[in-house]
Amino acid sequence: MASTVFFDRRTDSGLISSANPGDIFPNWKGDEERWLFLSPHDDDIICGCGLTFIASLHCGIKTFAGVVTNGKMGYCTPEERETIAVVRREECAGSFAALGLPKENLFFLNHDDGSLNLQAGRRFATGAPGEGPAIAGGAGVTNSLVWLLRKTRPNRLFVPTITDLHPDHKFTNSEAMISIFHAQGSIWPELGEPIPDIPAIYEYATYSNFITPPQLRVRVSEDLFERKIDGILQYKSQKQIDLTIKIQRENGTEEFIREAEFDIFMPQRCKDLFAAAAKN
Repeated sequence: MASTVFFDRRTDSGLISSANPGDIFPNWKGDEERWLFLSPHDDDIICGCGLTFIASLHCGIKTFAGVVTNGKMGYCTPEERETIAVVRREECAGSFAALGLPKENLFFLNHDDGSLNLQAGRRFATGAPGEGPAIAGGAGVTNSLVWLLRKTRPNRLFVPTITDLHPDHKFTNSEAMISIFHAQGSIWPELGEPIPDIPAIYEYATYSNFITPPQLRVRVSEDLFERKIDGILQYKSQKQIDLTIKIQRENGTEEFIREAEFDIFMPQRCKDLFAAAAKN
C-alpha cells in the first residue's frame, strides 16, 4: 500500500481536506516552499509535530530543522551527566535520519539546555563562561535564530505553542518572533541577507494545549506513522521512551497544528475602534 498524507483545514463553513498541501496552506509557493521547524530540545519536533514534519518531506517540500539547546540537562543517571549532550546529539542525528531529513538540513544551535532565558537577545561574543555559542561575532538566542532564518529562508515556520509549560519551549517561541522581525530587516548584515518576507507561523503542542483551537490537522498512513515511532526509538538514553511510544500510539496517525499570526502593531486598528465607538 502506498504511503499517504492528508491535510485538513477547519473553517466556519466546514472541513476542507486534500492530499495536496497547496489546497490547505494559503499563499502556496509550489517548488519554492521552504519549511523550518524549531525544536527547543532534540526530541520536541518528533514528539510534537513529527507527522507534520514527515508529511513535509513526503510532499517534497524543502524542509529544515533547528535544535536550539544542547541536551545537557537530559541525563537520567549521575554517570551520564558529563556525556549526555554528546549522546543526545548523536541520537538526534539518527532520529532525523530515520525520518528522511538530509543531514545538511539539520542545524544544532547548541545553547545550554534548561536556561534559554539567560541567553536571550543578542550581544557581541566575548567567550565568557555561560555566554553560549558564537556566530559571526555575536552570541545569544536571537543571534542564532536570525542567522538560521536567513540561512534557511523559510516561508513557513513551525514553533512550540506559546502556552507551553516548559520555559525553553515558551522562550523558543518568543525569541523566534523577535528574530523574524530582525531577520527581515537590514540590521546585523554579518548574519546573512535579510529574508524577503515574514514567514507564516504555525504552532505545535507538546506539553500544553493551544491558546486557541488548532485550525489544521495532518493525517498519515500507518507506514509513515511507524517512521515517526522509529525516529523516537533512536533516543535510547531516555528512560521514559516506552511511555512516550505508548502515548504516541494512543494519539494515533493524526496531529494538530495551530495557525498563528505575526501581529505587528497597527495604530489604524485602534483609530478605527475609537471611531466606531464615537458613532454609537
